[in-house]
Amino acid sequence: MTEDTDSNGRIDPANDGDSESESKSRAQSKPESKLEPHTDGGTATGADETALDPWGSSTIADYGNLFTEFGIGAFDDALDGVPDPHYLMRRGVIFGHRGYGRVAEALRNSEPAAALSGFMPTGDPHIGHKLVFDELIWHQEQGADTYGLIADLEAHSARGLSWAEIDAHARDYLLSFLALGFDPEAGELYRQSDNRELQDLAFELGIEANFSEMRSIYGFDGGTDVSHLQSVITQAADILYPQLDEPKPTVIPVGPDQDPHVRLTRDLAARTRYFGVTEAYASFEADDAERELIAEAYDVLSDERADGPEADGVRCTHAADWLAGDSGADRDRSTMAAESEADSVDEPGSADAEGKSPRQRAIEKLEAAGKEPLRPRIRFLDRNATPEAFEALIERVDGEKRVYEGHVDGFELDFEEAESLAREVEVDHGGYGFVSPSSIYHRFMTGLTGGKMSSSVPASHISLLDDPEVGYDKVRSATTGGRETAELQRELGGEADECPVYELYAYLLAADDDEYAKRVYDECVGGERLCGGCKEEAAELMREFLADHQEKRAEAEAVLADLDIDLDSSRR
Repeated sequence: MTEDTDSNGRIDPANDGDSESESKSRAQSKPESKLEPHTDGGTATGADETALDPWGSSTIADYGNLFTEFGIGAFDDALDGVPDPHYLMRRGVIFGHRGYGRVAEALRNSEPAAALSGFMPTGDPHIGHKLVFDELIWHQEQGADTYGLIADLEAHSARGLSWAEIDAHARDYLLSFLALGFDPEAGELYRQSDNRELQDLAFELGIEANFSEMRSIYGFDGGTDVSHLQSVITQAADILYPQLDEPKPTVIPVGPDQDPHVRLTRDLAARTRYFGVTEAYASFEADDAERELIAEAYDVLSDERADGPEADGVRCTHAADWLAGDSGADRDRSTMAAESEADSVDEPGSADAEGKSPRQRAIEKLEAAGKEPLRPRIRFLDRNATPEAFEALIERVDGEKRVYEGHVDGFELDFEEAESLAREVEVDHGGYGFVSPSSIYHRFMTGLTGGKMSSSVPASHISLLDDPEVGYDKVRSATTGGRETAELQRELGGEADECPVYELYAYLLAADDDEYAKRVYDECVGGERLCGGCKEEAAELMREFLADHQEKRAEAEAVLADLDIDLDSSRR
């Protein structure tokens, strides 16, 4: 969850809900089609096919593919619940999320919430990194506990930077962060190498991870440095660090290439929990897919039997028959097997090792349970609880309950109440009680010369340390999405969705003025705006921004000097 200066404003280290299976293999997102452009600011720039690689520097070819390939949710679905959304959210620059609904709800209700991101000090901070600075500062303004960290351990282990280089770059990141508006008195800044609490948490999380998992997620092999593996677990500890004092919804603003870190951490957070909380309908265990089918059968059958002669309730065997067909006795096993195979084709990855679909598995479990009543309940699973914590949970479950060797079923609790109770008991007995971390994902900025924005290509980016005149010249020299001639531009309009200069307006120069960003877009695609004048206007705004930023960086020097953060490492 750290900002790497080689990849366009992204951080290294959720869909709502805890998950124990999000650390999938290091799959690649393949280009198919672009997202529809957001005419009020968001852009859809093309790129080479790329893996979600936290240490790579490629852009993303197809943001839409991330929704289906990696399970990232569309941010538009969460936007209505966000109080006073930032312009990056309104314009579609922030395009995806995992579990952000719980963070937005906490912000709306002035409840505890946190935001954290980190920066890997491998070069100058540039305007791509400003996206993350802005996202953190906005969350702080909304009332979230906000953390900014310097990922110096990762920079040293994964990038091989010396500690002297790290110290110099760390100072520049912190000055820009403060200059842009971060309040260090209301938030926390730290270095990984100086934070003992963080390192202790990383050690504990390391117990829940193994090398096979690291290899599957990141492609590590026998030649990978052990310190590189350690840096990954340290980043997971960073993500969970805001919850050490109190479990709370926590968001990590990242670029999509950092999603592997988020998925791993969500898994690790779930593995540390004392209790798992799920819905259930009978004494046997069912996975999510099976439970969804059983719930559907229960809902239909309970409605059918409510006022009829069979109002004594729904039995497991009734649900098995219903899932097999309206009259299960008339359906032979070969028919069910054929339907199971069809289900497996319709639901890729859902068949088990024996080729059985969720429907077939559910039917077999229901038939084995026979006449057992089918009743909705909340199940508390004993994952890592101490005997004392498990006994305390049993005592705290009010109303009708059933106690088993490895779980407790409560019949008078809703899911939210149960989750809160499980977390409370866990924390009371020394557990972490982590809330599964959430994340939001922003689009990468295109380099001013086309392709990716990279710190190693000075002309491709504008450093937050650049002299205002240098920034002006870089914008004036930038490539555009304009046509070959002014006549064609007026006739066909410009291609704002492919234009690095338009991105500057949408991501930075228009600031909070959506009407301005939209006017630039409309004038471009409508043929009224020509590239020369557009670049001149953007270059002037960039010069003004950088001049103001340099002033504020100078003012932030005194603030940084008073902070309890060591910028002169004693490490060698």
